[in-house]
Amino acid sequence: MAKKKPRTPPPPRHVQAPKHRPHGAKNRPAPGADLGQRGRTMLYAVAGSGVVALIIVVAVILLGGGRSSSGAKNVARLMAAANCNFKTVKAYVPKGQPVHVTSLTKKFPWNTDPPSNGQHYPLWAVWGFYTDAVNPRMVVHNEEHGGVVLWWGSQVPKSTVTALSAFYQEQPIAEFGTPYPKLGTKIAISAWTGDPNTYGQAGYYGQGHLAVCPAWNAATKKAFTAFRAEYRGKGPEGIPLSADHPGMGPSTQ
Repeated sequence: MAKKKPRTPPPPRHVQAPKHRPHGAKNRPAPGADLGQRGRTMLYAVAGSGVVALIIVVAVILLGGGRSSSGAKNVARLMAAANCNFKTVKAYVPKGQPVHVTSLTKKFPWNTDPPSNGQHYPLWAVWGFYTDAVNPRMVVHNEEHGGVVLWWGSQVPKSTVTALSAFYQEQPIAEFGTPYPKLGTKIAISAWTGDPNTYGQAGYYGQGHLAVCPAWNAATKKAFTAFRAEYRGKGPEGIPLSADHPGMGPSTQ
């Protein structure tokens, strides 16, 4: 019997926010125009301190990869409390091979199961929550774009799938849901993060994050919420959240 094709949710309507331009900008006096020498000296000192503060903030962001270590530790703590198997791995692409491979059947050397990073199909799946399994070779591309993916096994209760769907509906942008039969009675959540400025350089492809959990309950939801807040929208390609709305896909960009 042929497998059912995933149903594609309809694309959302796009609303363009009105542009805002500050009023009277041309008529404002230049900073320090009405100040004496002492006042100008104070102004320069304040401005200098602001530059130093900005440099410190940028340095913290760059050294931390855009995420706080305390946030990642909190995710690990909550996952442990929910009896989930959580790990972060170095994203892997075989040396000398491309990230995008035009095959929907090739076995890729993924280093987590379900996949959280690595080689994948050149086209991603239309963003949405599916009740029929979507080819994971496409879903990994959604992760590369910053998506958080919800997975569940073929023996997971229908009530759990309903709960996962409700969780998805809370923040559907850059989120994806699909069955993954191999999980059996378990559920999982995954994401792929990285620095877009160095992605693909010197063997760097970011990090994959995966948690596999035995059941859905209050503790699991709390852990999944922290995971989503920490990793969503931080894919290694730097794709903005505005491109990850439900119903969007390769033909709707």
